[in-house]
Amino acid sequence: MKFLLGILFTVAVAMVGMFVVVTSGVINVGADQAHNPLVYNFLETARNRSIANASKSIVVPNLEKVEMISSGGADYKDMCAGCHLSPGVESTDFSASLYPKPPNFTNVEVVDRYKTDAGAKQSFWAIKHGIMASGMPAWGASHDDERMWAMVAFIRSLPELNENQYTMLTTRLDDDMLDMSLNSDMMDMSDDGAGMQH
Repeated sequence: MKFLLGILFTVAVAMVGMFVVVTSGVINVGADQAHNPLVYNFLETARNRSIANASKSIVVPNLEKVEMISSGGADYKDMCAGCHLSPGVESTDFSASLYPKPPNFTNVEVVDRYKTDAGAKQSFWAIKHGIMASGMPAWGASHDDERMWAMVAFIRSLPELNENQYTMLTTRLDDDMLDMSLNSDMMDMSDDGAGMQH
């Protein structure tokens, strides 16, 4: 009985101690200073285990389809590249200022873990639900699953792209660009027709 009371007393003292430390304001939450390695490892383990557990029942579609890879490019450029980088870009204001540092998706070693089914599930879950206190937003609030899977497919192919390929796959053709392209084609056709009449 004394042993059990000793354990309960120790737990109670630890909880009161944690409460005092947290409410005292002595813990630095600034993003410009790294966590103590013990705290960092604890938080990283909690994050990784939480995402792995929450994503295990997700069904992964065929991420090798070319149209899926190409359709994820423009969203990646608009929503992800500022933090997770692009070919030829080693740092941005966002990526340099965030703590913890966001993974660099142009790096083969980083992206290799997303090429497994478990990695694809975890990547999709993180895109959809975001990660608290990390700067990673929950894109599921504004995007459907198909668009988020397309981003996962694009991320998996990103390390293999050079700057020109990246630019081609991430250029979003809006209505104005399509109108300009069609008008240019029509002018070329009318110029060719006028030339043939002379």
